Amino acid sequence: MENSKNILIINDMPGYGKVALAAMLPILSNMGHSIYNLPTALVSNTLDYGTFTILDTTDYMVKAIEVWKELGFQFDCITTGFLASAAQVGIIRDFIASQKKEGLLVMTDPIMGDDGKLYNGVTEETIGNMRRLIGVADVIVPNLTEGEFLTGLYQGKEALTKEEARRVVDGLLAYGPRSVVVTSGQEAETGQHVVWGFDHASGEYFTIPYRFIKVHFPGTGDMFSAVLTGELLAGRTFPQAVKRAMDVLERLIFLEQDEIEKNKGIRVEKYLSVLTE
Repeated sequence: MENSKNILIINDMPGYGKVALAAMLPILSNMGHSIYNLPTALVSNTLDYGTFTILDTTDYMVKAIEVWKELGFQFDCITTGFLASAAQVGIIRDFIASQKKEGLLVMTDPIMGDDGKLYNGVTEETIGNMRRLIGVADVIVPNLTEGEFLTGLYQGKEALTKEEARRVVDGLLAYGPRSVVVTSGQEAETGQHVVWGFDHASGEYFTIPYRFIKVHFPGTGDMFSAVLTGELLAGRTFPQAVKRAMDVLERLIFLEQDEIEKNKGIRVEKYLSVLTE
């Protein structure tokens, strides 16, 4: 592939389930890129099962980065997701700074919560650290819950007016990212499910509606981030890439909605053909 890029995914690796690295690797590989990974944690299974164990890999990250620097490894894109410790924020910020070059794309998904509440173990310190991380990103993709907690606005509110949504987007931009898309939103005026965003390249805000399918799978945010990253690297504009990622996720959820064991996530390898439809 002529446009193939070296992409580093910094996220957790599940032993069972299609989330995080297990969800993003097949998508970005299928899009023709060379994919590398730096696990922030090893997780026994998706957290939706209620029982799980997590191995924090902070020490491994430090040692791996030391070796990579010695070997001179370079990446065209770095994406970040779940972080297992506060120390990982500084490690990742320093590594991104060491990789800085023209054209480097940094994408951050500030994974902290959903459905109006924070995940277990996420504290005010976590939120503060995530604010530091989004400050070095070109693109951030929080869901509405994460956007509200990062900005301190409308915490737990499930639908926002257009004016409130603009305040959340502006509040996120104030921390330093260049472009923002807030997923899982709902317009208070219309009840319509939408994403809200700001495109740095055009300097314009945008709102894109989507069809809501009332079913929950873990890992859909990771898949959205992967498709969005691939589309941006292919030269799409930010709104075009967001729309494409939304369309792909809607199709994946539709195809998998009757699967009984939803806690393991969408069987993404089975539906990779959706990426070329």
